[in-house]
Amino acid sequence: SRLAQGAWIVHRSGAPQLSRGATSQQVSKMARRARGLVALGAAAFVASRCLDVSFVAPGAGNAASRRDVFAGGVGALLGVAGVVEQADAYDLMPLPYAYDALEPSIDKATMEFHHDKHHNTYVTNINKALEGKTQPSLLELQKTAIQAGPAYRNSGGGTYNHNFFWQEMAPTGTGGAASSKLADAINGAFGSMDDFKAKFEAAGAPGARFGSGWVWLVVDKDSKLVITSTPNQDNPLMDGVDGTPGLPILGCDVWEHAYYLKYQFRRPDYLKAWWDVVNWKQVSSWYDDALAGNGASV
Repeated sequence: SRLAQGAWIVHRSGAPQLSRGATSQQVSKMARRARGLVALGAAAFVASRCLDVSFVAPGAGNAASRRDVFAGGVGALLGVAGVVEQADAYDLMPLPYAYDALEPSIDKATMEFHHDKHHNTYVTNINKALEGKTQPSLLELQKTAIQAGPAYRNSGGGTYNHNFFWQEMAPTGTGGAASSKLADAINGAFGSMDDFKAKFEAAGAPGARFGSGWVWLVVDKDSKLVITSTPNQDNPLMDGVDGTPGLPILGCDVWEHAYYLKYQFRRPDYLKAWWDVVNWKQVSSWYDDALAGNGASV
């Protein structure tokens, strides 16, 4: 079609090229830009025709000038093309590794439906809730999510939490060790790394976090490390959270969908195995950010 051909011409004549491994956010933005360029070309063609032949929309009467027609036509075309948007939608973050990269700690099948189904549902639902509204950064959204209502709290929280979760893990054997600064802080707060892990696992066990939720390591308002847990998709960034507020630097998803295919009711086994895929390089970086008063931007 002419539009398809036009899109190809625009692409060949200067539209930015997507590099191999481009993220879904980049792909989405490129697609919107491509639609916008095509729409602008079509709008210019329509405008020239309107002005050349003194076209007036049916029923507009003498009050409608050619400039009015031009503006209305361009606006309609841009709206159809998706150029006029209230804000960029949040995107489903692509996994930074293969689905089977976390085995044997987390199996491929769990990763597939956890990311592609559960996480995608949270992203879809928060975008619906924010349709036509100004969308803050995902990090900023967390602060008032509880007060803003269930969609913000559950789906906005779920989107942030899962972005955080994927990034704080790494393929088995590649996550490195905690930085010396973080290791010293953990030893000072909990006695040793082993003691910290035991206390973290206890906080995420069914007896402590009954039902669905998350267990976290946060930097609190006094810059101290604290272990806490939250229900459902709440997180320590949210005002009014049931748990210790703070800036999370580590968090484990203890919803059943995160582990049930492999571990069934054995959540403690899942928590123990999870340490083998923690990306301590990322956690250490987030610790530095938190000491500077910055939450993890995921």
